[in-house]
Amino acid sequence: MSLESLLLAVQSSPPYWIVLVFFAAYPIVTSIMWIITALLFRMRWENATPPPPPDAAAGAHGAGGREAGERPFVTLLVPAHNEEAVIARSVRAMLALDYPRFEVLVIDDGSRDGTVAALAPLLADRRLRLVSKNVNEGKAMALNDALPLARGEILLALDADAEPEAQLLNWIVPHFDSPRVAAVTGNPRVLNTKNFLARLQSVEFSSIISLLRRAQRIWGRIVTVSGVVAALRKSAVADVGGFSPNMPTEDIELTWKLQKRHYDVRYEPRAICWMTVPQSYRGHFHQRLRWARGLAQVLHKHRDVLTTWNCRRLWPVFVESALSILWSLCFVFLTTLWTVSYLAGVPPIGASPIPNLWGMSIATLCIAQLTTGVLIDRRYDPQVLRYLPYAVWYPIVYWALLALTTVIAMPYLFKRPKAQPVRWQTARTGKTA
Repeated sequence: MSLESLLLAVQSSPPYWIVLVFFAAYPIVTSIMWIITALLFRMRWENATPPPPPDAAAGAHGAGGREAGERPFVTLLVPAHNEEAVIARSVRAMLALDYPRFEVLVIDDGSRDGTVAALAPLLADRRLRLVSKNVNEGKAMALNDALPLARGEILLALDADAEPEAQLLNWIVPHFDSPRVAAVTGNPRVLNTKNFLARLQSVEFSSIISLLRRAQRIWGRIVTVSGVVAALRKSAVADVGGFSPNMPTEDIELTWKLQKRHYDVRYEPRAICWMTVPQSYRGHFHQRLRWARGLAQVLHKHRDVLTTWNCRRLWPVFVESALSILWSLCFVFLTTLWTVSYLAGVPPIGASPIPNLWGMSIATLCIAQLTTGVLIDRRYDPQVLRYLPYAVWYPIVYWALLALTTVIAMPYLFKRPKAQPVRWQTARTGKTA
């Protein structure tokens, strides 16, 4: 059989048409669903109510048991590995939080640069403590090692490049008045918007990540808290066995463990935290590959939720995550098939260089979703509105990148995570102290 005959046979088969219909329908259906549910979240839970003022009577920086009316003591956990470029500026922002009772606990995980030296001028502040480890054992192990040292009832896990806004704790802490709440994820915003890729990520965090978290809260469960900024109830973390050192995305894994134990995980979009993002395509690719691998391993490890009635509230996020992986596989398959068809001189079925109805529908809804996310989040990050024109590149640049990393990570859907801890290598270039 010639190549031309094979291509025509494949594109005339029923499985091909099933793949084609799913490839076209999935982004249309999900965009409509995400837009509607995110707007419901916005109307129901996001309002202009200011955060409560700090309780001056709560004491300067006390710990231990709380008297009636005192605000909970909070421990900021900051794992760090080779963070010399960012750590001092980030910790200064953490120490400037407008909250009466907190400490900052930095865990240096075997850094080989000047991370510790960069922190030295700040150690005069008694709210700052430093734990130094000689061996790099990974982010999850660093967090686990710090848990027994944390004096706070509530933990705020922050990346070493995170710069929280002053009112962040005043927005997050009240959620823990409900005993069912085990985690509250904040709203990470992009600080280093210096080039095209970083600005595209700024739009993404509004239009994909923040929008999807709003939508998932309407569903009742979320896929993950943000590893950049996540508040945790210490007793709940201990109840599920702490962070998982052998998972490349310990934040996704912890979120699923908590929700399987029927804890509530929430999203607080008014808890703003600034962060740096990769500005090179190589760094961005490796970051997204790690995220894709981590999600695949979490779905493999927690696949039992689909057969557990008590975990039924996790079914929507599990199915949606699985369908997103399947769509990425269809994207790569169809793109490859159509490219081969064009090179062989065989016009592909279902693809056209001239925009057609379904192609325009997908593009229109994609832009509508991106615009909705930007308009919702502009109250927290006004500059993101300036980057909305970059949204036209999202389906072209990002869909290809995310689909490729997802397909590369697909084997992890079928293999058990390794036993040894996942170590990290940090390359921060976004800002300096």
